[in-house]
Amino acid sequence: MSTFYSLKVSAVSALTPSSVAITLDIPNDLKKDFTFDAGQHLTLKQTINGQEIRRAYSISSAPSDAKMTVGIKKVEGGAFSVWANEAIKAGDSIEVMPPKGHFVFRPTTTPQQIVAFAAGSGITPIMSIAGSVLESHPENTFVLVYGNQSPEETMYHREILDLSNKYTDRFFVQFMYSRAREEDALFGRIDGATVNLILKNKFKDRSFDHFYLCGPEDMINTVKETLQKNDIAKDKVHFELFTTSQEEEVSQAEGQTTMEVTLDDEVFTFVMDKKKLVLDAVLNENIDAPYSCQGGVCSTCIARVKEGKAEMVKNQILTDGEIEEGFILTCQAHPLTPTLKIDYDDV
Repeated sequence: MSTFYSLKVSAVSALTPSSVAITLDIPNDLKKDFTFDAGQHLTLKQTINGQEIRRAYSISSAPSDAKMTVGIKKVEGGAFSVWANEAIKAGDSIEVMPPKGHFVFRPTTTPQQIVAFAAGSGITPIMSIAGSVLESHPENTFVLVYGNQSPEETMYHREILDLSNKYTDRFFVQFMYSRAREEDALFGRIDGATVNLILKNKFKDRSFDHFYLCGPEDMINTVKETLQKNDIAKDKVHFELFTTSQEEEVSQAEGQTTMEVTLDDEVFTFVMDKKKLVLDAVLNENIDAPYSCQGGVCSTCIARVKEGKAEMVKNQILTDGEIEEGFILTCQAHPLTPTLKIDYDDV
């Protein structure tokens, strides 16, 4: 079930001329529900101009922080992001779903060397991950490569500099700007040459344990391909898209599928057209399934296939191992078989 809780906004602060940080108070009786791993996201729900809108935003605060913060960049024509930047204020309340997401860092008892490549608002989960990495072990190190148009448009710029000053021997940042030339910053966008600069030059003597990538699809694909050429194992590379291509693919499957959906220990059965997306059909039956972006970006709508087969028209989130285990993004999946049984609880 899409369980939302009303949380009070304790602060709204400007990060750049086009982005804000929204801090939420978590009541004591909800602390357990809102416990999270660094890198996870929240789904926020708001009625704007009479329409319910849900959006997923990554948590930028570390799990150890007393309050929970998300960073929201204004998107031209974006109903929710514009409202969040222009209308919301401290003291308001907003409906929030507990944290979800697989793009996470989990501390270990042994030291870890982490590197992250982020662009634009892709920095938000990376801030949480960086904080967790640096706090969780005194020998952990974190390298951040962060691309933006200019320093003025760099979300969490001051906070990143604070980390650099606090962890002088363990936190290293390389800023990149595509529209400004600044001392100690690279000019341009994150590309294969940038990745090689980090791996083969600046940190050539370091063996990184994990790579975290977050931002636009083109940037992520470029970094992934370069890491692969440098013989970095796939299981060391974690990524989350903040924007993706909008091309829609239509299923070629014909006919009807009998759906069986398990959600909150209840079982629902209905018939759907194979050309429809599973999530759309589920919501049309007034089943309160979890979802947010509906674009295959956030993973909120993940479910496990228990019987039958489904095909995703787009997948940039689930790993090969997760797909083998039967997981699907229901917002991207079409049924292929006469019967399809999915379970939202078994994830």
